[in-house]
Amino acid sequence: HIDFTGHVTRSLRVIDGAVVVVDAVEEVMVQTETVTRQALEERVRPLLFINKVDRLIKELRLSPQEIQKKIARIITEFNDLIEAYAEPQFKSKWRVSWDNDTVALGSALHGWGITASIAARKGVMFSEILKAYQEGDYQRLKGWIPVHEAILEMVTKHVPNPREAQAYRIDRIWRDKHDEEILEALRTCDPDGPLIVGVNAARVDPHAGVVVTGRVFSGTVVEGEEVFLINARRAQRIQQTSIYMGPYRVRMEAIPAGNIAALLGVEAASSGETLIAPSIKGRVSQGFEAMRYVTEPVVTVAIEAKRPSDLPKLVDALRKLTLQDPNLVLVHNQETGEILLKGTGALHIEVSLYDVRKSGLEFEVSQPTVVYRESVKRASPGVVLAKPPNKLNMLWVTVERLSDEVIDLIRTGEVKDRMDGRERAKILREKGGMETDDARNIWQVDDENYNIFINRTVGVQRLDEVREILKQGFMWVMREGPLAGEPVMGVAVKLVNAMIHEDPAHRGPAQLVPSIRRAIYGAMLSADPVLLEPVYEIQVTAPPELIGTVLGILSQKRGKISGVEERGRISVVKGYIPVRETLGEFSNEMRSATGGRAFWQTKFSHWAPLPKSMMEQVILEIRRRKGMKEEIPKAEDYMDFL
Repeated sequence: HIDFTGHVTRSLRVIDGAVVVVDAVEEVMVQTETVTRQALEERVRPLLFINKVDRLIKELRLSPQEIQKKIARIITEFNDLIEAYAEPQFKSKWRVSWDNDTVALGSALHGWGITASIAARKGVMFSEILKAYQEGDYQRLKGWIPVHEAILEMVTKHVPNPREAQAYRIDRIWRDKHDEEILEALRTCDPDGPLIVGVNAARVDPHAGVVVTGRVFSGTVVEGEEVFLINARRAQRIQQTSIYMGPYRVRMEAIPAGNIAALLGVEAASSGETLIAPSIKGRVSQGFEAMRYVTEPVVTVAIEAKRPSDLPKLVDALRKLTLQDPNLVLVHNQETGEILLKGTGALHIEVSLYDVRKSGLEFEVSQPTVVYRESVKRASPGVVLAKPPNKLNMLWVTVERLSDEVIDLIRTGEVKDRMDGRERAKILREKGGMETDDARNIWQVDDENYNIFINRTVGVQRLDEVREILKQGFMWVMREGPLAGEPVMGVAVKLVNAMIHEDPAHRGPAQLVPSIRRAIYGAMLSADPVLLEPVYEIQVTAPPELIGTVLGILSQKRGKISGVEERGRISVVKGYIPVRETLGEFSNEMRSATGGRAFWQTKFSHWAPLPKSMMEQVILEIRRRKGMKEEIPKAEDYMDFL
């Protein structure tokens, strides 16, 4: 489900093979493509399990020939994904086939499953499975051909062992390529090498505190030893080491490379962290590649404690939630007391809050609303001047829209704030087409919302002394834009000139932070500002006679259709729909109009400008909800003059 793709992303870092489950009726859908692509990007080998074969027999009443045709089509479609997204060296090696047991099929609901080998070994004919359903005796299949045997046999045959997998995975997921000794220890999964652990999850255990889960890629993790956390830039001591046996943790004194470990004591570690032995601290600067999430937090709810005395406990519980799930974003306004929780979808938020409710805290949750982004369509026509309250400093600013290439470089983590400036400038010039002077003079990259702060001043006195203050002001504006206080996205802010007062008492944060905010707001409002809304890619499967109904509902909801295809007795509609239109009554409308016979999946696709006819109304809605003045500001409201 789209709301849980973040869990998939985090899991893929620590595994070497994945079983992709495809619904036999719906076939390969948009989320199948998403998770398979994610696996291939991490060099994780995908295997295929075709589930719900019982529906082909009981619901669709297909003949054996039609079932065979359908399964062949699913295998072909799955191999098309491998052909499209796998790297050249894996394309043919990782193709799946019924003949070599890289495909299994069955019914998880009824507990049976087969591979070609199991069918041959046990003499299973498909006609016997059909007969069991026709006679209502399908329960016996569970004892004869249990599904777990089929899955386990496929996994043990085809998922590579850690040493074999790390030989080709490390070059893809490890960033520090200069130290050959460390690379060799990682590639060979050496238990005697320097300790390196890739963290994929952190969760809060009510009894043990923060439990960090990660894979030991090199060395052996031992209870009581100290590790250095690369992202957190600090050392912590491991208090307990365990391995997982199902949901339980079994304590082990030492866990060698190739295993997944549960660690206590490293509570500063979050998903994507790299733990290393302190002895190699000077030789490793970046560690593992950042986790690349395919979706973004695009839905938000307001949360209010029923009893004011519970507020601190509620905020603490929500903070722990965001530690466990980086796809959740908590915004707590200390002044107004407002608490907002953003997630990838309404279901994602609802399921996440379930555990908080179980703890006994009582709170109200608002109806979900969409998260918007603010941006500009063009460069500001001129330079905007802003002065602070004391009028003793002056800042001149312009803004422009970043190219899609640059936004993508920041989104994928190839360009980020904490990296070597020369390396970053080179990437931005060569891959993003950025001007050399801009690329060389970056002060700040906003990794979260994809914005850049550039210093284009020449010979300004005392600028270095206020640089950090101006960066703070820039980040504040990027979190709350001028139109509706929504995050800003895809904007380059350029400081082109400044006059900074010589007396430190007159150039502190109280003067310069509001000043840079005014300058950026003025420049953005003069650069054709726009509100961006999140858009899902949607795929709807339904019987052919209902396709007209489905198309009608999608067009009412501002959907754009990209294609309709026939898959035997099922038709598939592909298109795009604004996230705003999927909240509320969308599910009920689709179900009642199609008699519950349409099934759909969505995934986050992109941000798109709101239609002009809607933009002002939506801005007013947001401003009212946030208790802001209803009047939409103008550029002149923020401009000063000499």
